[in-house]
Amino acid sequence: MIQVSNHYVSKFSVLLASIEAVALFSIFFAGAAIRFLQWDGTISELLISQLPGAFTFTFVTIASMAALGMYQMEGKQDFEGILLRLLPSFALGFSFITLIFYLFPDLYFGRGLLAIVMLLALLLLLLIRLFFFRWSGLDNLRYRTLVLGADTNASELLDLVNGNSNLSNFTIAGFVPLDKENRHVPVDMIIPKTGTLISLAHQYDASEIIVTARERRGGAYPIQELLECRINGIKVIDLVGFYERESGHLRMDSLYPSWLVFGSGFNQGALRTMIKRVFDIIASLLLLIVTLPVMLLTALLIIIEDGRPVFYRQERIGLAGKIYQVIKFRSMFNDAEKGGKPQWAVTDDPRVTRVGKIIRKLRIDELPQIINVLKGEMSFVGPRPERPHFVDILTAQVPYYNLRHSIKPGITGWAQVRYPYGASIEDAIEKLQYDLYYVKNHSLFLDFIILINTVGVVLLSKGSR
Repeated sequence: MIQVSNHYVSKFSVLLASIEAVALFSIFFAGAAIRFLQWDGTISELLISQLPGAFTFTFVTIASMAALGMYQMEGKQDFEGILLRLLPSFALGFSFITLIFYLFPDLYFGRGLLAIVMLLALLLLLLIRLFFFRWSGLDNLRYRTLVLGADTNASELLDLVNGNSNLSNFTIAGFVPLDKENRHVPVDMIIPKTGTLISLAHQYDASEIIVTARERRGGAYPIQELLECRINGIKVIDLVGFYERESGHLRMDSLYPSWLVFGSGFNQGALRTMIKRVFDIIASLLLLIVTLPVMLLTALLIIIEDGRPVFYRQERIGLAGKIYQVIKFRSMFNDAEKGGKPQWAVTDDPRVTRVGKIIRKLRIDELPQIINVLKGEMSFVGPRPERPHFVDILTAQVPYYNLRHSIKPGITGWAQVRYPYGASIEDAIEKLQYDLYYVKNHSLFLDFIILINTVGVVLLSKGSR
């Protein structure tokens, strides 16, 4: 994994994106050469004239593929699977390029060139991915790791590695059990502790040790051996750090207070706050301009189906536990909560109007929260705000829940792009693991990643109810 601003990115994703970016950039000039066979000027003049278009095409295509999850290394990676994911990505890229042409006419490079380039790029990326996922050299990029412990945590870790993705960042050389420990991993993967940990690491060519054992006191725990490995350049990581790096969340059942207190992250400096506020204002104004026609049409349809009011105001918990009024398009009937008692949303909720079902799936109902962002009550990216009634319940039952309120809530967030819609206490716990990851590691870089992924969530209607 490659660490960027406290966020971890798969090196396989970075490698694939880099190869494809170079390929797209090059293919654009190849398409230009085909399109302008009768060019009267020099080759250098042609290349210079097409540079803005090449950068635009490359950036939009890579961003569209990222938005639809093509760099998450999930799903079938055969011919059919790759093609079925490339086609929607190119359709999305074409839409964005058309919008860019409309907003910035100077970047227009012609429909003929765009058609040639997109066809060539589709064929080239298909070939690149078919080769990439079958390239034996990828094994050399994986690092080997030993796991200290063979308990249930180790078994869950093994299940995650085996079923998580097509390209794991590492391979498990084996499990080193502690004395008197119940073993829950395959016998053929157990490595007897016949020597020190550093000797075993060298023997199995391991560059990292993952510690899954819960007990950290007493003679059975080889703290001195772990320190020796650390001093000699072998990375040592605990289970919380492993899940943070590989899965993008802080696992609640492995989290302990001292890790939160003494670990890295949770930076809330004045500079970061100022940058995030500027980003919020710019992003919100741009979104308001782009979506204003959609918002006006939505307001009209709500009035036609169920009358006024168009907007729905509801108390939510914001920064530092302060209550504010969130603004959303009304997606339920006026008498949705007759008894006044808040209810969890459910699949196919009968309280939702016909217009409400559509705007919820497309997340259009969230757009009026732009006003909350401009007022400073919310951020564009952050943990989703919850109602006071549910916050009281969750705070009493879920450890560390109030940490979500150490930063402003957001219109979209890490939990929203990584986990389905939450509609129970169990779901709230799962989502909290992602929210805590964001609170700990939030940065402008992570905000951009969330925004790109939000496009895919909206277009594919993931997690809507």
